[in-house]
Amino acid sequence: MAKIINISEAVTIALHSVILIAKKNGQQVNVNYIANATESSKFHIAKVLQKLVKDGFLGSNRGPSGGFYLIDEPKEVTLLQIYESVEGRIVVSKCPMGKETCPLGTCVFEDMTMKMTKEFRDYLDSKTLADYMIKEDS
Repeated sequence: MAKIINISEAVTIALHSVILIAKKNGQQVNVNYIANATESSKFHIAKVLQKLVKDGFLGSNRGPSGGFYLIDEPKEVTLLQIYESVEGRIVVSKCPMGKETCPLGTCVFEDMTMKMTKEFRDYLDSKTLADYMIKEDS
């Protein structure tokens, strides 16, 4: 089945993990908890979360009682910040192939890809981790 938008597994893991961590209100969350909740590889989760530690979104402690915790308040962190930490900056451009001019003279997609990219970026920028903390997990 074809997908119009393909969001990487790393971004999906990052967003879900950080929201799970934020919901724990300052408690450390270990990789096993996130792996069980997301049904993802704990090794992939650990790799993704270490990138977020390096970029200053999460802190971590090692050991049996260790885990990951959020550095900033959930209302201060947008989904865009997490996305761009993992994937790099979202660039809104007219050409999906990155060309200055279309070899066909006019783009097959017109400005649809630019609009979709801008809308996606704006959506991520409008959502903070706090927006997902309404429903508490046990």
